[in-house]
Amino acid sequence: MKFVLSFLTVLAGFTPALAQATDATAPTPLEIWQEAPETVFSAQDTDLAAFEWLARPVVVFADSPNDPRFVQQMDLLAALPEELAVRDVVVITDTDPAAMSSTRTALRPRGFMLALIAKDGTVNLRKPFPWDVRELSRAIDKMPLRQQEIRDRR
Repeated sequence: MKFVLSFLTVLAGFTPALAQATDATAPTPLEIWQEAPETVFSAQDTDLAAFEWLARPVVVFADSPNDPRFVQQMDLLAALPEELAVRDVVVITDTDPAAMSSTRTALRPRGFMLALIAKDGTVNLRKPFPWDVRELSRAIDKMPLRQQEIRDRR
């Protein structure tokens, strides 16, 4: 419950910035994310194509923000935000099936689903249950582009 309140606080802090994104001079969601990599985006406000080649979206779907699996997943992601930031991960949430966001239409979840999308836009992983940051990090670190990023940093 504590995380839900902090999640809503973070989301409320960035909602005005996301609303301004329709303005030509306002920052895009990606620019906001680059300034604060722990930012969580709503699927209704973002397009997966905006993150292509720049970030690895982790998309968390649920039928309700009160779904225990959704709450658990968000708690797990909030536990190690620095590990996600190192791997260029951005979190996108969709808890409103009636809204039929473009992300929901593309990935077609049934109830709760976690999807890891590579920087090239391909779906790398789909899970019907929560995963912790350690498991996500391992999956990301096995990706060829991530391995190249690690080599380039040396």
